[in-house]
Amino acid sequence: MSLLITDECINCDVCEPECPNSAISQGKEIYQIEPGKCTECVGHFDTPQCVEVCPVSCIMVDPQRPETKDQLRTKYDRLMASA
Repeated sequence: MSLLITDECINCDVCEPECPNSAISQGKEIYQIEPGKCTECVGHFDTPQCVEVCPVSCIMVDPQRPETKDQLRTKYDRLMASA
């Protein structure tokens, strides 16, 4: 599953540099996560790094984009092949 940043985001800037896939960027009002790049850190870390550093716990699994660990690994492999 891709992750999602909710409206509780305080724009603290700590999540963006932690994303190994560069999936996080500043949106119009709050940070946003590009679903096509988010692997929940599968392939890089055991846990999503943005979730680990978020001081307000505003990053959650996107219920609109369910993905298994295998699907996330496939996405990671595809992203690394194109890098």
